Amino acid sequence: MAAAPRTKTTGWTLLCLLTACVTVASPGSGSAAWAATPAAPDVAPPVAADPAPPAAPPPPYGFGTVNGFGQHAEHERITRAALSCTPQRTGNDCFQPHSLDQLAGKSGTFGAVGVPDVDETFDASAHCDDADFLAVAGYPQSRTAATVTLGRCVNHLKADFSRGVTRAAEMVRAGVVAADEVGLAPDCTFALGVPGRAKCDALEGFGRALHGTQDFYSHSNWTDRADPSRRTGPHNPPGLARTVPAPFLNLAAPAALSTVPASLTTGCFSVWPGGCAGRLTHETLNKDTGLIDAATGAATAPTTSRGQVAGNFGAAVTVAIDSTRGQWKGFQDALTASYGPAEGTRLACALTHDHPVRDC
Repeated sequence: MAAAPRTKTTGWTLLCLLTACVTVASPGSGSAAWAATPAAPDVAPPVAADPAPPAAPPPPYGFGTVNGFGQHAEHERITRAALSCTPQRTGNDCFQPHSLDQLAGKSGTFGAVGVPDVDETFDASAHCDDADFLAVAGYPQSRTAATVTLGRCVNHLKADFSRGVTRAAEMVRAGVVAADEVGLAPDCTFALGVPGRAKCDALEGFGRALHGTQDFYSHSNWTDRADPSRRTGPHNPPGLARTVPAPFLNLAAPAALSTVPASLTTGCFSVWPGGCAGRLTHETLNKDTGLIDAATGAATAPTTSRGQVAGNFGAAVTVAIDSTRGQWKGFQDALTASYGPAEGTRLACALTHDHPVRDC
């Protein structure tokens, strides 16, 4: 989960990513229409085919999204390890194969969890970046300013989460699953600004929220440790070595920024030379890339400097998986709070099951 060095994306690459190089299979959901949808009022406040792989990937901006260019589809693998069905994890607590493909992505697609690396690549609030702080004299950003920046990330992810809950309502009409809103043939389309089937739209909200919460554990010192062989400082910040998800990133609950530890930091990221001068950087802190077993969540072969220290890559992956499961539990709770127990359970079933008209 230390990130590969980010590269500057050219205007042509961005145009390719967002327009001509993306194949639209069917109306799904995307960024423009997405952002215009109001959040569900009773969810903690803020905030149909996947695209074909672009000709060139977006710069690494968190756990990896694609296979190649130093990435190993880390977001997909974390999501699969957390939410795949197993003998121990069944019913609405897991996603059946085709539904999980839409959320996590599969070969040749980003999935809902990967879409922020397409259309929110440089939005720090989508990836929990720039909340950097180090308790040394003259550090360019104060603890208060860093927490405010972190709060923007929390609100951004809460908004995505809440919009997913809102969009889910259209999957059921008068107590019956709506076949035209839950079909997955063809696959969902994300990141094109086109609203589509309710299941796709709901998965997009949840997936975008997962992306940012997973990135937090890669981009921060929440789970990791400093290199004991080096002096602690901007190039080797202290680690918090936490083993459970951050309470302020429980997206179904009110933000609890008062629980942010004084020594918490994420990394500053800028594509401009000198944009992070004097600050603790994303390149120093991230644990973005390595190998993750999509079945067990076992993490090996980290490729970034911070990820190679003291088991840091594995620690970040483990808590990201736990967090992903917790966010899905919170999403189910939000559906119940918004629409009642019976309707909420049916909506969760429609999201997780491949044949919801029959099974829900």
